[in-house]
Amino acid sequence: MDIIHISNWNEFVALTSEYDGWAFRGLPDADWQLRSSLSRYLQSFVPDQSTWRQREERARRIFRRKAHIYLQDASLLADDIRCLALMQHHGAPTRMLDFTKSPFVAAFFALYRTTRTSAVFALDTPTLWRAAPSNDPSLRRELIDPRIKGNFDRYFASNSKELLWTGEPEEMDRRLVAQSGTFVVPGVLDKPLDDIIQCYESGSALLKKIVLPPSIRQEAMLSLYRMNITHATLFPDLDGLARSIGYELEITWPGYQQ
Repeated sequence: MDIIHISNWNEFVALTSEYDGWAFRGLPDADWQLRSSLSRYLQSFVPDQSTWRQREERARRIFRRKAHIYLQDASLLADDIRCLALMQHHGAPTRMLDFTKSPFVAAFFALYRTTRTSAVFALDTPTLWRAAPSNDPSLRRELIDPRIKGNFDRYFASNSKELLWTGEPEEMDRRLVAQSGTFVVPGVLDKPLDDIIQCYESGSALLKKIVLPPSIRQEAMLSLYRMNITHATLFPDLDGLARSIGYELEITWPGYQQ
């Protein structure tokens, strides 16, 4: 993984313009690793890794058994990746990591509520789509696609294959569309994405970490606001609108009476 330090917002804009078609993820603390919410939860509260597979399966089973009560169309629960996306959307720990095709959306999530040095991770998905882990070249993206029935259990739920799949469900929800969202699904839970990606490395780094100093936050957040990148647009519902009010406390316009 390459680590790139920038000193101003214009550097970020210029740098990410070179990463055409890549996927991005923003973290409010540059020291955090790229781990899924499920990985973090299990590592914090379930030290016995031998039980992780059964616990993940049980969580999915419980969600499927009960979520239909709240859904108009319960058939989507039969689709592994759509079910996981729904779980992720509503706050359940899953092995999927949220990425976005927009470096600016990623920067928003990195900077919105932090006073620390933050980071945006850039993943070379166009190259990754054509790659396979060096320990098993047969495991190409189209073969392991978890949208294909049975593939999630075959390649991911076993928690034994160091591989990655990137993509979206066949049908995307409103929030995923608003955020230009995509997912990264790892084959193991005990390693961060930046370790797993080493199985794919051949030549230039597939993952770059762009470190954002606290000094750029004011300029960056104002620029993102002008791009209409706010919680209200990224989470197009009442919760998103309410979250967006926080940044409105920071905004002032010359000559405008509050």
